[in-house]
Amino acid sequence: MKLNEYTRIGERVYFERLENGLGFFYVQKLSFHQTYAMFATNYGGADRRFRLNGEWIDTPAGVAHFLEHKMFDMPDGNALTDLSMNGANPNAFTSTSMTAYHFECTDRFWENLEILLRFVSTPYFTPESVEKEQGIIGQEIRMTEDDPEYSLYYGLMKLLYKYNPARDSVAGTVESISEITAETLENCFKVFYNPNNMVLCVVGDQDPERVIETAKNILTKYRGIVPERDYGKKESLKPTKQYSERIMEVGMPMFMMGAKDGAALKGNDYLKRELTAELALELLAGKSSPLYSKLYSDGLINASFSADYESVAGQSFVVIGGESRDPKKAYAEISLAAARMGMEGVDEKAFNRQKKAAIGKKLRSLNDFDSIAYSTARGYFMGYDPFNSLEILETITADEVTAFISGVFAPERLALSVVKND
Repeated sequence: MKLNEYTRIGERVYFERLENGLGFFYVQKLSFHQTYAMFATNYGGADRRFRLNGEWIDTPAGVAHFLEHKMFDMPDGNALTDLSMNGANPNAFTSTSMTAYHFECTDRFWENLEILLRFVSTPYFTPESVEKEQGIIGQEIRMTEDDPEYSLYYGLMKLLYKYNPARDSVAGTVESISEITAETLENCFKVFYNPNNMVLCVVGDQDPERVIETAKNILTKYRGIVPERDYGKKESLKPTKQYSERIMEVGMPMFMMGAKDGAALKGNDYLKRELTAELALELLAGKSSPLYSKLYSDGLINASFSADYESVAGQSFVVIGGESRDPKKAYAEISLAAARMGMEGVDEKAFNRQKKAAIGKKLRSLNDFDSIAYSTARGYFMGYDPFNSLEILETITADEVTAFISGVFAPERLALSVVKND
């Protein structure tokens, strides 16, 4: 087992790749009572088309999310109930690119770990249970489709992307999930829930060798094939359209603007790009920025305002938005500020302050076990080491941030999604 010591941040991280391909990380947190475990697969809502044994296979939208729901079912009960009764706090999520099962506990860790490993590696699907779940998830989908924030986000994604499955909801539609069968779930489980496509992360004060032995005793020894994925035709940097609007019952109009940053990079190149984007968004529209103060004082934004950089299904993009009494005016002000910053360059003093603040934020996140496990799993799947963030952050220059803003926020690349009343 390899030990990486990050002396600057005081972290010790053990790593081993098991014979079946499973990646295992143990982030040591001595003297802490709680332990956090995450078992994740590199499989999300966008992984609908993949190649296996030379053949391209298409699956309905929503399979990954549906599979996550069904994995808790066991021949002799329900794993979620078992973990809860055993003193753990369990949960799961499916994103566009990942499905993860996790729990946190202060005692009975080894029993809970066995439950986690067993249920995530034990498919149990019957036609009756699949039909029942279609009704449950169908209700959830209908409720979500009536949610203004959902409509706002996917309105923007459909503006940005013409082909990429990231434009579609992770949950799918009522129509698409009606096509899912027990056989569909079995096939996707075999392809994506093989240890060679998965990672196990444990954060706490435990014995990493015992974790590995537990995994070896429970999981298959077979090293499966990681399938090639297809996310559609190459996308232009320009959006398909630049504006969409939906009428819904909302207390205040909502807006979300965004732009594509092109194909997502890999490894440390991606990590640097993400950190550069985070600095850029804070300098442009963060709470300490002149733009934020102006928008807030003019009543164009409120506390719901935020900005983010995302990478899904092989693509990266920025999103900025929130509630606004005048979405189009807020959009115009943000676009103008970005153009000005791109031309004049970011302020050097503000840049240095923001870089220090970003370093402090990264250090504080090391106290959040959930954040550690998630960033470790995500980094593993994307080929970078999140514990090297500080070193990479320090290499970023003000000129690189300026170049990011001038490129990504070019007027022809921007799109605006709005949800408002009549």
